[in-house]
Amino acid sequence: MLDIIKGGGLLIWPILICSVVALAIILERLWALRTSRILPAELASTVWTLWRNNQLDAGSIRQLALNSPLGTVLAAGLANHKHGREVMQGCIEQAGRQVVHAMERYLNTLGTIASISPYLGLLGSVLGMMKVFAGFSAAHGAGNPAVLAGGLSEILITTAAGLAVAIPSLMFYRYFQGRVNELSMRLEEEAVRLIAVLHGEREE
Repeated sequence: MLDIIKGGGLLIWPILICSVVALAIILERLWALRTSRILPAELASTVWTLWRNNQLDAGSIRQLALNSPLGTVLAAGLANHKHGREVMQGCIEQAGRQVVHAMERYLNTLGTIASISPYLGLLGSVLGMMKVFAGFSAAHGAGNPAVLAGGLSEILITTAAGLAVAIPSLMFYRYFQGRVNELSMRLEEEAVRLIAVLHGEREE
């Protein structure tokens, strides 16, 4: 592995850094975007139980807001439901935007890594080709086998490394985008249900 890294030239190092950052983001987002963390299964039923028993005071609403992203959205609505439907809806929408922004954390960085990694590999390939042609020029066309081998190695390694980082990064970037959209839809459904119930438009 060390020989491969050494054979990749200078551009292999930023590609390796990109791979480490991408892996860290992927693992962190897989943990952060779990359904059990964003939408705890029993949270909605617990909220309705507290509501029916008139136990949703300011303290319990604050605790609800700290429970999960769903709790944050529901707490924003519950804390403002006495101010009318429009105010309540506006507070829920603001809380929802903040929650979605938090769920999208680091995704721009992951998308950037997916975009630039192939270009770093391409730049490494160009530098490797320059090394090959420089070897030919220095030897008046015959070429130094060691220099030629080093240049060809740099071309292949940096190209492969750039693609090896870019492909999984792009796959997970798209996956996380879809995951955030799906979770956002489910959060919106719970928020709409809350508004409708508290304003007497539907039953629990």
